[in-house]
Amino acid sequence: MSRSFNLSLTDELRSFVDQQSGPGTTFSTPSEFIQALIREKKDRLEAASIRAAVLEGYSDIRAGWFRRYEGDLRSMLVNARRRP
Repeated sequence: MSRSFNLSLTDELRSFVDQQSGPGTTFSTPSEFIQALIREKKDRLEAASIRAAVLEGYSDIRAGWFRRYEGDLRSMLVNARRRP
């Protein structure tokens, strides 16, 4: 679903957006450029969240806060996918 909204920019920022879009650039329109910036920011935030979770898990392991899993991880994942 596509929705639009208005965005006010300073003359300097509008000039920058215009330089990044149009003929001879990667983006055909200013909207494509802004969408790419938003997607990039979203990806960076998601990556930072994943990185923080990995570091938290690593810290837990170093602190000895873990329990060895001796089951069948593959079967557990297959069964988890089957659940509604």
